[in-house]
Amino acid sequence: MAQRPSTTRRIVLAAQAVGLPTRDTFRVEEAALPALTVGQVLTRTLYCSADPGTRSRLSPGASYAPPLRIGDPIDGFAIGEVIESANSRFSVGDIVATGGGWAEHAIFPGRGYIQKVPHRRLPLSYWIGVLGVPGMTAWFGLKRVAMLKPGDRVLVTSAAGPVGATAAQVARSLGASRVVGTASGGDKAAWLHDVARLDAVIDYKTTPDLVADLKGACPDGYDVLFDNVGNAMIDSVIPLLRPGGRIVISGQLAEYNAAAGRVPGIVNTRYFIASRLRMEGLVVFDDLKGFPAAQEELGGMIESGHVNVREHRYRGLEAAPQAFIDLFTDSAFGRRIVEVSAEAGLGQAQ
Repeated sequence: MAQRPSTTRRIVLAAQAVGLPTRDTFRVEEAALPALTVGQVLTRTLYCSADPGTRSRLSPGASYAPPLRIGDPIDGFAIGEVIESANSRFSVGDIVATGGGWAEHAIFPGRGYIQKVPHRRLPLSYWIGVLGVPGMTAWFGLKRVAMLKPGDRVLVTSAAGPVGATAAQVARSLGASRVVGTASGGDKAAWLHDVARLDAVIDYKTTPDLVADLKGACPDGYDVLFDNVGNAMIDSVIPLLRPGGRIVISGQLAEYNAAAGRVPGIVNTRYFIASRLRMEGLVVFDDLKGFPAAQEELGGMIESGHVNVREHRYRGLEAAPQAFIDLFTDSAFGRRIVEVSAEAGLGQAQ
């Protein structure tokens, strides 16, 4: 069992980002780990993730979460081993998924986003990926927001990302009659077609006419747009939606690094009236109580081979900033997972 340290290393915001973050946006610092108070738990981080949604917190301005201040720890999701507990719900040796961020250790009050990993049938890193917030965003975006029905025709943008890849495969598993994705690059298209089994993949960077290609991939139009990209993509797709179409706003990857006032608008609003369209965003923590049941069902889809998972791994806490920057600059794809410390010696999760 890991020994209880008095200090830990963590990554904090060194400078607010203007446009694309750089290595200078972040710094590693050592911080004290105080004694636990009643209800708290201390974890040793095994894995943490790099999440595109973190970008909105690195600059001033409004978002669904407040901006970080200089010196604040970088947030994110983590898998940790409980090494000390003052909470009756958690025991030393438990493996938990948390909002522990980029740090070698973290202290939690025992409430909020901290969940025991219920089994070890799947890799632990999946619990901050396909079975964590990205996968749950895909799940509840389709089931609660889109109200997906068997036979629906679905378009998923940024379909090679962790949310998009899960959404596309879950849509198929839930009975969608056709699933089309957008992505960039031959490797992504090949994986989406051959492994994730999408019906068509459109390279939005190389196509001379995105709208024509999307229409050709699904001539009857789309019932659901699951968007991870942003307003320009949404506006292009709106005319292709069938009557009663639903738009799920999951992410805005193309706009996270845009300067203030440079985000494009949506102009094709007349279709909302004529085609009775609906557009809704989601913050998946609204569905937190539903996570265990959804994780069990989605886990079954993974074990049966109906949902496939791709990860891109980095080693060491210091690699977390590069993993994050690569989200916006690198052609590699898959959930960005940082291996912070070894799993060796872990007990079997209960």
